Order: sequence, then C-alpha cells, then structure tokens
Amino acid sequence: MKGVDILTFSLGQDRIQALKRRLIQERDDLEKRVHENGHFGLASSYRDSTGELSGIDNHPADAGSEMFERSKDLALLEKEAFRLERVDAALSRMETGEYGRCVACGSFIPFERLEAMPTAIYCVEHEPRQETSDNRPAEELFLYPPFGRSSVDERDETGFDGEDAWQIVESWGSSNSPAMAEGNNIDDYGNMAIEADENDGYVEPLESFLATDITGHNVAIVRNRAYRQYMASNEGDHLLEPDEVVDDTYK
Repeated sequence: MKGVDILTFSLGQDRIQALKRRLIQERDDLEKRVHENGHFGLASSYRDSTGELSGIDNHPADAGSEMFERSKDLALLEKEAFRLERVDAALSRMETGEYGRCVACGSFIPFERLEAMPTAIYCVEHEPRQETSDNRPAEELFLYPPFGRSSVDERDETGFDGEDAWQIVESWGSSNSPAMAEGNNIDDYGNMAIEADENDGYVEPLESFLATDITGHNVAIVRNRAYRQYMASNEGDHLLEPDEVVDDTYK
C-alpha cells in the first residue's frame, strides 16, 4: 500500500483535505503578512525611521527606541519564517504520505492532535518541546548565591555586602505588598523587607534606647519603638526608669 493510501486509510480523505485546506490558508496568510508590511518594517532603513542620514554622530541611547523596534521586528520575522517552514514541511509530507506519522516511533498521530496542531510531526509521547530544558543562562551561575558574589552572609562575615545594599534601597519602598511578602503573617509595610527585624546599628535592643552624654554619667531613655517592644515583653521595669526621659514616640 502506498504512503498516500496508508494516510487516507488512517485519517480518512475528508479529514486529510480539511487539514490540507487549513495548512494552505495558513501558508497564504503568513506569506501575505510578511510581505505586505515590509518584513515587519525591516525593509525600511535607519534613515527612514529616524530622519537622519547617519547615526554615527549620535549617542547610542539616542537610537534606543529604533534599536528596540528593529530587534522586535527581527524576532517577529524569525517567528513567522519558522512557522512558514513547518507549514511547508507538513504540506510536503502530505504529498509523500508521511504526514500523520510520528518521526520518532512511526506510529500514527491521533487526528485530535493533528486538528489542534496540523504541523505536528511527533506524537504526544515523543514531543520534545514538552520537556523542560536544563540549559540555563550563564548569568545564573555568576549570580549564585542570592545577590551574587557580593553576599558574604554564607561565609559568616559581618561586612557590608550586596544584601545590605539592597536592604537600604528596599527601605525606601518597593512594589511589593504584605500579601506577597516572603515572610508569614506580615501585616505591616514596614516589616516586609528582607530581615526587617534585624537590629540596625546595635546588637541588643537595650542599646538603641539607652542614651548617655560624653562623660557616661547622665543616662537617659529614648522611648522609641525598640523601647516599647522591650517593655511590652516584660523585659524591663518601669519603676527603674530615671526621672529624665526623652520622648521620641514617632521614631
């Protein structure tokens, strides 16, 4: 039995013709779309898009928009060209009777799959594009661990590193919200930064609200947030406070 006859026997003449008409229509649409808009704008020169004879005397940033648009046009054209190749290949396989067979195992591809993807050359079991690629960009190796090689926390060092730099920037605000914060039970925008509970500028909470002068004799208490948390946790005695108190409620 010839290849075309086997294909007809497997899928049926009506189904084959319906798929063929779809492929021909898609091929015509692709060719029309590519040629009518000048290959997605690539037919026009830099001079046409910017109105200048040359961009040599301009800063590269001046041509940023044009470079972005040209890169986008190249990507769109490459995508359509790849699709057109697959459609042409499918039509060629129809002529030789190879259409509808998996190139990996040789079994017939179900019509339901061909109806959803007329250019399919693999059955579902052997479709390579359903497997997640392990190929990762080289930048990921360079940036590992988090914050890249500038992170020293993993080496038990206390120096200023990349994470500390990010914490300073993050303290000015971000697009994050308590609902999307990394930690659990975050109900305050001020507590959702990385290591938001970390002591900044002191080791023990006591050091942040006990104040003294240069002589070390005149001791005062600054009633800041750390002080209120310290007292609320019953770690201090209100009766032991000196008479001189500096009220810093809003700190």
